[in-house]
Amino acid sequence: MTITIVCVGKMKEDYLKDAQKEYLKRLSRFCSIKVVEVDEEKAPETASAAQEEKIKQKEAERLRKVIGKNSVKIALALDGKELDSVEFSEQIQNYMLEGKSDLTFIIGGSIGLDKSIIRDAEFNFCMSKLTFPHQLARIILLEQIYRAFKILNNETYHK
Repeated sequence: MTITIVCVGKMKEDYLKDAQKEYLKRLSRFCSIKVVEVDEEKAPETASAAQEEKIKQKEAERLRKVIGKNSVKIALALDGKELDSVEFSEQIQNYMLEGKSDLTFIIGGSIGLDKSIIRDAEFNFCMSKLTFPHQLARIILLEQIYRAFKILNNETYHK
């Protein structure tokens, strides 16, 4: 299985970079995994709704350039479906059973994803109704993917 996490914005803090590196290392025994970052648009603090839409559209163009054509697109979206860890592992397993071995998780920037990315995704996933900084959301997603593979392989992992 190949998993790509496509993110708007660069990982800035060293402690988050270290966490990402650790989860990528742990996941390498289960799948081929990589993180692809695209540039985030500068958003003024007082951006209007129209300005935010333009920003998200520009970011969406960048995202589309790096998302594999045959990849299953999974957008992280607040109005997506919430799954617990077992359900999430089952979702990944179902893709594998359907012969879909190339998954791309898409994480937007600080103002979210363009509606076209959400609309074009095969699955919209809400990790939580809580708001996370998008860099931290990446680490939480990596941890949940790792947990999913541990569940699927009947391996113990802290609860």
